[in-house]
Amino acid sequence: MGKLNVQEAVGSAVGSAVGSLGEYLRDQRTQAQMSLRQLAELADVSNPYLSQIERGLRKPSAEVLQQIAKALRISAESLYVRAGFLDAEQAGPSSVEDAIDRDPRLTARQKTALRDIYRSFVGTADLEENT
Repeated sequence: MGKLNVQEAVGSAVGSAVGSLGEYLRDQRTQAQMSLRQLAELADVSNPYLSQIERGLRKPSAEVLQQIAKALRISAESLYVRAGFLDAEQAGPSSVEDAIDRDPRLTARQKTALRDIYRSFVGTADLEENT
């Protein structure tokens, strides 16, 4: 495989990761019954930039992903994996919170309630609220 083909393959993989990230973020925002504008405001990013992320045109930084995750009340680690910043194997075993986030049968409100209950049991509620 020549140098150009390797670059094309890497570019294609990155483009695919960014596209699936955008779709995932849109799904999470929709489940949270949030408008694009509301999420942009909560995550402290511009509305056009967030729109570009959702459409797969931009790859956000880890910091922006963390802000979006916090605004959506989902795991930042799961966004890092979807964005290609973190390999799923490097992320370690899936956490209970990741499983809650991935379950399509749960509404955003149910996910929030389950995460809050779980955090109260394992003693991480205060840590998450302060980050």
